[in-house]
Amino acid sequence: MPANKQQKPNILIVDDVSANLVILSEMVKSAGYIPRPVISVKQALAAINQKIPQLILLDITMPEIDGFEFCSMLKAGAKTRDIPIIFISGLDSVEDKVKGFKLGAVDYIAKPFEKEEVTLRLNTHLKIYKMQQELETYNRKLHKMVNSQIQKVADEQKNIFYALASMLESRYDDYEGHLKMIGGNCRLFAMSLQFSPKFDKEITSNFIDSIEVASQLRDIGTFKIRDNILLKEGPLSPEEWEIMKLHTEKGANCLEKIYKYSGNNELIGMAVDIARYHHENWDGSGYPYGLKGAEIPLSARITAIIDVYDALNHDRCYRKAYSNKESLQIMQSESGRRFDPDMMEIFNKVQKQMHYN
Repeated sequence: MPANKQQKPNILIVDDVSANLVILSEMVKSAGYIPRPVISVKQALAAINQKIPQLILLDITMPEIDGFEFCSMLKAGAKTRDIPIIFISGLDSVEDKVKGFKLGAVDYIAKPFEKEEVTLRLNTHLKIYKMQQELETYNRKLHKMVNSQIQKVADEQKNIFYALASMLESRYDDYEGHLKMIGGNCRLFAMSLQFSPKFDKEITSNFIDSIEVASQLRDIGTFKIRDNILLKEGPLSPEEWEIMKLHTEKGANCLEKIYKYSGNNELIGMAVDIARYHHENWDGSGYPYGLKGAEIPLSARITAIIDVYDALNHDRCYRKAYSNKESLQIMQSESGRRFDPDMMEIFNKVQKQMHYN
Protein backbone atom coordinates (compact mmCIF):
# COMPACT_ATOMS: atom_id res chain seq x y z
CA MET A 1 0.00 0.00 0.00
CA PRO A 2 1.42 3.45 -0.91
CA ALA A 3 2.70 5.58 1.96
CA ASN A 4 0.18 8.37 1.40
CA LYS A 5 -2.70 5.91 1.60
CA GLN A 6 -1.44 4.58 4.93
CA GLN A 7 -1.54 8.08 6.35
CA LYS A 8 -5.21 8.61 5.49
CA PRO A 9 -7.60 8.50 8.47
CA ASN A 10 -9.61 5.29 8.66
CA ILE A 11 -13.27 5.55 9.58
CA LEU A 12 -15.22 2.68 11.09
CA ILE A 13 -18.85 2.52 9.87
CA VAL A 14 -21.17 0.38 12.03
CA ASP A 15 -24.67 -0.28 10.59
CA ASP A 16 -26.68 -3.49 10.23
CA VAL A 17 -28.22 -2.26 6.96
CA SER A 18 -25.98 -3.12 4.02
CA ALA A 19 -27.38 -0.35 1.80
CA ASN A 20 -26.40 2.27 4.39
CA LEU A 21 -22.89 0.81 4.58
CA VAL A 22 -22.47 1.09 0.81
CA ILE A 23 -23.70 4.70 0.71
CA LEU A 24 -21.58 5.86 3.66
CA SER A 25 -18.50 4.00 2.41
CA GLU A 26 -18.68 5.82 -0.90
CA MET A 27 -19.10 9.17 0.88
CA VAL A 28 -16.15 8.47 3.17
CA LYS A 29 -14.00 7.38 0.23
CA SER A 30 -14.90 10.44 -1.87
CA ALA A 31 -13.99 12.64 1.12
CA GLY A 32 -10.46 11.19 0.97
CA TYR A 33 -10.65 8.77 3.87
CA ILE A 34 -10.54 4.99 4.28
CA PRO A 35 -13.96 3.40 5.01
CA ARG A 36 -14.13 0.27 7.18
CA PRO A 37 -17.76 -0.97 7.05
CA VAL A 38 -19.04 -3.62 9.51
CA ILE A 39 -22.57 -4.90 10.17
CA SER A 40 -22.44 -5.61 13.92
CA VAL A 41 -20.86 -4.61 17.20
CA LYS A 42 -18.99 -7.92 17.26
CA GLN A 43 -17.36 -7.13 13.92
CA ALA A 44 -16.71 -3.55 15.09
CA LEU A 45 -14.83 -4.76 18.17
CA ALA A 46 -12.71 -7.07 16.03
CA ALA A 47 -11.94 -4.21 13.62
CA ILE A 48 -10.98 -1.87 16.50
CA ASN A 49 -8.77 -4.54 18.02
CA GLN A 50 -7.01 -4.87 14.68
CA LYS A 51 -6.57 -1.12 14.15
CA ILE A 52 -7.84 1.93 16.05
CA PRO A 53 -10.03 4.14 13.83
CA GLN A 54 -9.77 7.92 13.83
CA LEU A 55 -13.59 8.25 13.85
CA ILE A 56 -16.65 6.02 14.15
CA LEU A 57 -19.99 6.41 12.34
CA LEU A 58 -22.40 4.47 14.53
CA ASP A 59 -26.01 3.47 13.89
CA ILE A 60 -28.34 3.52 16.91
CA THR A 61 -30.95 0.86 16.07
CA MET A 62 -29.07 -2.43 15.80
CA PRO A 63 -29.95 -5.93 17.08
CA GLU A 64 -28.40 -7.40 20.26
CA ILE A 65 -26.30 -4.33 21.23
CA ASP A 66 -27.62 -0.96 20.09
CA GLY A 67 -25.54 2.10 19.30
CA PHE A 68 -26.12 3.77 22.66
CA GLU A 69 -24.82 0.75 24.59
CA PHE A 70 -21.85 0.32 22.25
CA CYS A 71 -20.98 3.99 22.65
CA SER A 72 -20.94 3.54 26.44
CA MET A 73 -18.64 0.53 26.06
CA LEU A 74 -16.22 2.50 23.88
CA LYS A 75 -16.14 5.51 26.24
CA ALA A 76 -15.36 3.20 29.16
CA GLY A 77 -12.28 1.74 27.43
CA ALA A 78 -8.88 3.40 27.87
CA LYS A 79 -7.89 2.78 24.24
CA THR A 80 -11.20 3.83 22.69
CA ARG A 81 -12.62 6.60 24.90
CA ASP A 82 -11.07 9.41 22.85
CA ILE A 83 -12.27 8.21 19.45
CA PRO A 84 -14.91 10.66 18.15
CA ILE A 85 -18.29 8.99 17.59
CA ILE A 86 -20.96 10.35 15.25
CA PHE A 87 -24.38 8.74 15.54
CA ILE A 88 -26.18 7.96 12.27
CA SER A 89 -29.88 7.21 12.57
CA GLY A 90 -33.39 7.82 11.35
CA LEU A 91 -34.24 8.63 14.98
CA ASP A 92 -33.86 12.38 15.14
CA SER A 93 -35.87 13.29 18.24
CA VAL A 94 -34.37 15.75 20.70
CA GLU A 95 -34.35 13.03 23.39
CA ASP A 96 -32.28 10.69 21.20
CA LYS A 97 -29.80 13.43 20.36
CA VAL A 98 -29.43 14.52 23.99
CA LYS A 99 -28.92 10.92 25.09
CA GLY A 100 -26.24 10.44 22.44
CA PHE A 101 -24.36 13.59 23.48
CA LYS A 102 -24.54 12.62 27.15
CA LEU A 103 -22.97 9.28 26.31
CA GLY A 104 -20.03 11.06 24.67
CA ALA A 105 -20.90 11.33 20.98
CA VAL A 106 -19.55 14.41 19.20
CA ASP A 107 -22.27 14.75 16.54
CA TYR A 108 -25.47 13.33 15.07
CA ILE A 109 -26.32 12.78 11.39
CA ALA A 110 -29.91 11.97 10.51
CA LYS A 111 -30.95 9.74 7.61
CA PRO A 112 -31.25 10.12 4.65
CA PHE A 113 -27.59 11.06 4.27
CA GLU A 114 -26.49 14.15 2.36
CA LYS A 115 -23.00 13.87 0.90
CA GLU A 116 -22.02 17.48 1.60
CA GLU A 117 -23.24 17.30 5.20
CA VAL A 118 -21.45 14.00 5.88
CA THR A 119 -18.22 15.29 4.29
CA LEU A 120 -18.33 18.55 6.24
CA ARG A 121 -18.90 16.84 9.57
CA LEU A 122 -16.22 14.24 8.92
CA ASN A 123 -13.69 16.94 8.05
CA THR A 124 -14.58 19.04 11.09
CA HIS A 125 -14.37 16.27 13.66
CA LEU A 126 -11.25 14.69 12.18
CA LYS A 127 -9.50 18.06 12.37
CA ILE A 128 -10.57 18.47 15.99
CA TYR A 129 -9.44 14.92 16.78
CA LYS A 130 -6.08 15.52 15.14
CA MET A 131 -5.62 18.75 17.09
CA GLN A 132 -6.49 16.98 20.34
CA GLN A 133 -3.99 14.19 19.61
CA GLU A 134 -1.27 16.72 18.78
CA LEU A 135 -2.06 18.66 21.94
CA GLU A 136 -1.88 15.51 24.06
CA THR A 137 1.45 14.59 22.46
CA TYR A 138 2.76 18.09 23.16
CA ASN A 139 1.51 17.94 26.75
CA ARG A 140 3.21 14.58 27.30
CA LYS A 141 6.49 15.95 25.96
CA LEU A 142 6.12 19.08 28.08
CA HIS A 143 5.26 17.02 31.16
CA LYS A 144 8.29 14.82 30.57
CA MET A 145 10.54 17.85 30.10
CA VAL A 146 9.22 19.59 33.24
CA ASN A 147 9.57 16.40 35.29
CA SER A 148 13.11 15.99 34.00
CA GLN A 149 13.99 19.51 35.15
CA ILE A 150 12.29 18.98 38.52
CA GLN A 151 14.22 15.74 38.98
CA LYS A 152 17.45 17.48 38.02
CA VAL A 153 16.88 20.18 40.63
CA ALA A 154 15.92 17.55 43.23
CA ASP A 155 19.08 15.55 42.48
CA GLU A 156 21.20 18.68 42.81
CA GLN A 157 19.61 19.47 46.17
CA LYS A 158 20.20 15.91 47.36
CA ASN A 159 23.84 16.12 46.29
CA ILE A 160 24.24 19.29 48.37
CA PHE A 161 22.74 17.49 51.36
CA TYR A 162 25.00 14.48 50.84
CA ALA A 163 27.99 16.83 50.73
CA LEU A 164 26.90 18.40 54.04
CA ALA A 165 26.44 14.94 55.55
CA SER A 166 29.93 13.97 54.35
CA MET A 167 31.38 17.06 56.06
CA LEU A 168 29.52 16.13 59.24
CA GLU A 169 30.93 12.60 59.15
CA SER A 170 34.48 13.93 58.81
CA ARG A 171 34.25 15.39 62.31
CA TYR A 172 34.07 11.94 63.88
CA ASP A 173 36.51 9.03 63.77
CA ASP A 174 35.33 5.80 62.10
CA TYR A 175 32.12 7.48 60.95
CA GLU A 176 32.43 7.05 57.18
CA GLY A 177 29.22 5.80 55.58
CA HIS A 178 27.42 5.97 58.92
CA LEU A 179 24.95 8.71 58.01
CA LYS A 180 24.02 6.95 54.78
CA MET A 181 23.18 3.90 56.88
CA ILE A 182 21.00 6.04 59.17
CA GLY A 183 19.18 7.39 56.11
CA GLY A 184 18.64 3.89 54.73
CA ASN A 185 17.20 2.68 58.03
CA CYS A 186 14.86 5.68 58.25
CA ARG A 187 13.68 4.90 54.75
CA LEU A 188 13.05 1.24 55.63
CA PHE A 189 11.22 2.19 58.82
CA ALA A 190 9.05 4.77 57.02
CA MET A 191 8.15 2.18 54.36
CA SER A 192 7.10 -0.23 57.12
CA LEU A 193 4.96 2.44 58.81
CA GLN A 194 3.26 3.13 55.46
CA PHE A 195 1.43 -0.20 55.81
CA SER A 196 -0.18 0.93 59.08
CA PRO A 197 -3.56 2.72 58.85
CA LYS A 198 -2.28 5.06 61.58
CA PHE A 199 0.43 6.46 59.33
CA ASP A 200 -0.38 5.57 55.71
CA LYS A 201 -2.06 8.91 54.90
CA GLU A 202 1.00 10.92 55.93
CA ILE A 203 3.73 8.69 54.56
CA THR A 204 3.86 9.11 50.79
CA SER A 205 6.54 8.08 48.30
CA ASN A 206 7.93 11.63 48.46
CA PHE A 207 8.00 11.44 52.25
CA ILE A 208 10.02 8.21 52.09
CA ASP A 209 12.50 9.64 49.57
CA SER A 210 12.87 12.82 51.60
CA ILE A 211 13.44 11.22 55.01
CA GLU A 212 16.25 9.07 53.64
CA VAL A 213 18.19 12.26 52.88
CA ALA A 214 16.87 14.68 55.51
CA SER A 215 17.54 12.34 58.47
CA GLN A 216 21.25 12.39 57.68
CA LEU A 217 21.39 16.07 58.69
CA ARG A 218 19.67 15.67 62.06
CA ASP A 219 22.87 16.64 63.93
CA ILE A 220 24.16 19.28 61.54
CA GLY A 221 23.98 21.78 64.40
CA THR A 222 26.90 20.01 66.11
CA PHE A 223 29.14 21.96 63.71
CA LYS A 224 28.60 24.85 66.10
CA ILE A 225 29.39 22.84 69.25
CA ARG A 226 32.99 22.98 70.48
CA ASP A 227 35.02 19.76 70.22
CA ASN A 228 35.88 19.78 73.92
CA ILE A 229 32.14 19.32 74.59
CA LEU A 230 31.07 17.28 71.56
CA LEU A 231 33.92 14.75 71.86
CA LYS A 232 34.33 14.80 75.61
CA GLU A 233 35.13 11.44 77.19
CA GLY A 234 32.90 11.11 80.20
CA PRO A 235 29.68 12.78 81.34
CA LEU A 236 28.96 16.40 80.50
CA SER A 237 28.52 18.98 83.22
CA PRO A 238 25.08 20.63 83.51
CA GLU A 239 26.47 23.71 81.77
CA GLU A 240 28.04 21.64 78.99
CA TRP A 241 24.82 19.69 78.54
CA GLU A 242 22.84 22.90 78.04
CA ILE A 243 25.33 23.94 75.36
CA MET A 244 25.08 20.50 73.70
CA LYS A 245 21.30 20.76 73.53
CA LEU A 246 21.63 23.93 71.47
CA HIS A 247 22.64 21.85 68.44
CA THR A 248 18.95 21.29 67.61
CA GLU A 249 18.14 24.97 67.20
CA LYS A 250 21.49 25.81 65.63
CA GLY A 251 21.04 23.09 63.01
CA ALA A 252 17.44 24.02 62.26
CA ASN A 253 18.32 27.71 61.93
CA CYS A 254 21.08 26.86 59.48
CA LEU A 255 18.76 24.74 57.34
CA GLU A 256 15.97 27.33 57.51
CA LYS A 257 18.20 29.77 55.66
CA ILE A 258 18.41 27.25 52.81
CA TYR A 259 14.66 26.55 53.05
CA LYS A 260 13.85 30.26 52.75
CA TYR A 261 15.43 30.45 49.30
CA SER A 262 14.32 27.00 48.07
CA GLY A 263 10.67 27.78 47.35
CA ASN A 264 9.50 25.82 50.42
CA ASN A 265 11.11 22.61 49.22
CA GLU A 266 9.60 19.56 50.99
CA LEU A 267 12.96 17.84 51.49
CA ILE A 268 14.58 20.88 53.13
CA GLY A 269 11.46 21.57 55.20
CA MET A 270 11.62 18.02 56.56
CA ALA A 271 15.33 18.42 57.33
CA VAL A 272 14.49 21.53 59.39
CA ASP A 273 11.86 19.60 61.38
CA ILE A 274 14.15 16.67 62.03
CA ALA A 275 17.09 18.82 63.10
CA ARG A 276 14.90 20.84 65.49
CA TYR A 277 12.65 18.16 66.97
CA HIS A 278 14.46 14.79 66.93
CA HIS A 279 15.18 15.11 70.68
CA GLU A 280 11.57 15.82 71.62
CA ASN A 281 9.95 13.01 73.65
CA TRP A 282 6.52 11.47 73.27
CA ASP A 283 5.59 12.37 76.86
CA GLY A 284 6.74 15.98 76.52
CA SER A 285 9.97 15.60 78.51
CA GLY A 286 12.31 16.29 75.58
CA TYR A 287 13.91 19.42 74.19
CA PRO A 288 14.08 22.14 72.88
CA TYR A 289 10.31 22.87 73.24
CA GLY A 290 8.87 20.02 75.24
CA LEU A 291 6.47 19.02 72.49
CA LYS A 292 4.20 16.08 73.25
CA GLY A 293 2.72 13.21 71.21
CA ALA A 294 1.61 14.07 67.68
CA GLU A 295 2.78 17.66 68.18
CA ILE A 296 6.19 16.27 67.25
CA PRO A 297 6.52 16.06 63.44
CA LEU A 298 6.25 12.51 62.11
CA SER A 299 9.65 12.69 60.42
CA ALA A 300 11.31 13.64 63.71
CA ARG A 301 9.58 10.79 65.60
CA ILE A 302 10.82 8.28 63.02
CA THR A 303 14.35 9.64 63.05
CA ALA A 304 14.47 9.69 66.87
CA ILE A 305 13.86 5.95 67.08
CA ILE A 306 16.47 5.11 64.44
CA ASP A 307 18.95 7.61 65.93
CA VAL A 308 18.74 6.25 69.50
CA TYR A 309 18.86 2.61 68.41
CA ASP A 310 21.92 3.39 66.30
CA ALA A 311 23.60 5.21 69.21
CA LEU A 312 22.98 2.29 71.58
CA ASN A 313 24.54 -0.17 69.13
CA HIS A 314 27.76 1.80 68.64
CA ASP A 315 30.69 2.85 70.75
CA ARG A 316 30.68 6.41 72.00
CA CYS A 317 33.57 8.45 73.36
CA TYR A 318 32.03 8.08 76.82
CA ARG A 319 30.92 4.39 76.70
CA LYS A 320 31.07 1.08 74.83
CA ALA A 321 28.26 -0.18 72.61
CA TYR A 322 25.41 -2.18 74.14
CA SER A 323 24.55 -5.61 72.81
CA ASN A 324 21.60 -5.76 70.43
CA LYS A 325 19.50 -7.48 73.10
CA GLU A 326 20.33 -4.77 75.65
CA SER A 327 19.60 -2.05 73.08
CA LEU A 328 16.16 -3.48 72.33
CA GLN A 329 15.35 -3.73 76.04
CA ILE A 330 16.29 -0.09 76.55
CA MET A 331 14.26 0.97 73.50
CA GLN A 332 11.20 -0.96 74.70
CA SER A 333 11.44 0.58 78.16
CA GLU A 334 11.24 4.03 76.52
CA SER A 335 8.08 3.25 74.50
CA GLY A 336 5.35 5.68 75.48
CA ARG A 337 7.80 7.94 77.27
CA ARG A 338 10.48 8.84 74.77
CA PHE A 339 9.06 7.14 71.67
CA ASP A 340 5.69 6.93 69.91
CA PRO A 341 4.30 3.57 71.18
CA ASP A 342 2.53 2.81 67.88
CA MET A 343 5.80 3.28 66.02
CA MET A 344 7.68 1.14 68.52
CA GLU A 345 5.26 -1.72 67.95
CA ILE A 346 6.17 -1.71 64.25
CA PHE A 347 9.86 -1.05 64.94
CA ASN A 348 10.07 -4.24 67.02
CA LYS A 349 8.82 -6.22 64.02
CA VAL A 350 11.21 -4.76 61.44
CA GLN A 351 14.41 -3.91 63.37
CA LYS A 352 16.07 -7.18 62.27
CA GLN A 353 15.97 -5.93 58.66
CA MET A 354 17.94 -2.80 59.51
CA HIS A 355 21.66 -2.39 58.96
CA TYR A 356 24.10 -1.48 61.71
CA ASN A 357 27.85 -1.68 61.10
